[in-house]
Amino acid sequence: MSHCKIIGVLDNGAESLTPASLNALQQADIVIGAQRTLLLFAKQLSAQTEQKDLGGHLSAVPDWISAAQEKNQQVVVLATGDPLCFGIATYLGKKLPANSFAVLPNVSTLALAFAKFQLPWQDAKIVSIHKQDTGEWLAGSDHRHGLYSLLQAILTADKLAILTSPENNPARIARLLVQEDLAHDFTMRVAQDLFCDTEIITQDIPISELVETAFNGNNIVILQRKQALSQPILFGLQDSSFKQRKPDKGLITKREVRAVSLARMQLKADSIVWDIGAGSGSVGLEAARLCQQGYVYAAEKNTADFTIAQENSQAMKVHNYQLTHTKAPEGLDSWANPDAIFMGGTGGELAALIELCCQRLNPEGWLVMNFVTLENLSTAVDTLKKSNATWDVVQIQASRSQPILHMNRMQAENPVWIVSAQPGQAA
Repeated sequence: MSHCKIIGVLDNGAESLTPASLNALQQADIVIGAQRTLLLFAKQLSAQTEQKDLGGHLSAVPDWISAAQEKNQQVVVLATGDPLCFGIATYLGKKLPANSFAVLPNVSTLALAFAKFQLPWQDAKIVSIHKQDTGEWLAGSDHRHGLYSLLQAILTADKLAILTSPENNPARIARLLVQEDLAHDFTMRVAQDLFCDTEIITQDIPISELVETAFNGNNIVILQRKQALSQPILFGLQDSSFKQRKPDKGLITKREVRAVSLARMQLKADSIVWDIGAGSGSVGLEAARLCQQGYVYAAEKNTADFTIAQENSQAMKVHNYQLTHTKAPEGLDSWANPDAIFMGGTGGELAALIELCCQRLNPEGWLVMNFVTLENLSTAVDTLKKSNATWDVVQIQASRSQPILHMNRMQAENPVWIVSAQPGQAA
């Protein structure tokens, strides 16, 4: 059986190929590639070479290769740059036997773009949005949007290399940055049509001025943060980190209770979290910082608390957090099913909310609730028993040191019951 050759090419055609790659291309019986790429090598292909345009036919390519190999035909697949860097070789490697193909890489377009700007790139995070049209990133977009992974990469990296497409182009990236108030934090460089007569190099233009610039999608975008990221505290934030509505004491889930509640939620980096009765937002916002690849939906019915939680979200520059001014369960239908739910306030709908949460939780998900009254604790336990949930209760009563004259005494905080539950298995 003949080997398939997956060859990396650039837009300067045959000039980009090594002798071995050029020889394999010239000896091929069948050449598979995008129409634009096939045209680059028209002079190198004989009249007998069968050409197959993979545009719109990606899923058929493995069958084309297998059929050619059964006939002992030499088959070549053309890919841009390094076929194993967001290229077709990754896809074909999952579909073909390991010993049935060989990869002949080229200089990646990423390396070429960074070279154009004389920038080192060993520390760059690579992201591809070279895919179907994601649509614009708008206010209220969440983790289900096609550009969410790009936004999360932007938030956690100092330097990014981004592969684009005609619809998901540099202007769309610029609009995302403006929407999320990040445009002033980065410089954007764009290399378009590398090695073509139409090559355009864009730099030293403010991102806000690139939002309506026309780009054809054959681009490499380099985003570089103007000031390196500092590492934030992820867990156990001081109560004073949050703005609070204060009568006698701040209306906030105190740090000791918050720490235990977050621990019981069993959060992962990509967890989807609900925060019902957000108050100041302390639990949901700290969860958002812990679940940087995930997303937090929060609801708060009290107008003053909603405003404070919104201000805390903006001050902490949390971008994977959506706060709704509503009384649960209103609005929860539009939220994605959660991996963890925190319930700090219910507005009198406790039993119904517990039942709803148990229905919506993803498998192995956790519902964690905080109570300060015996009545709500009793209602929660009774509801969980009826729903056949697995549950337990922990009482937290912390005391904090307070100065008194030249000494210190302990001042007790109000006791809080933390109820943790997992839904019962359906029969």
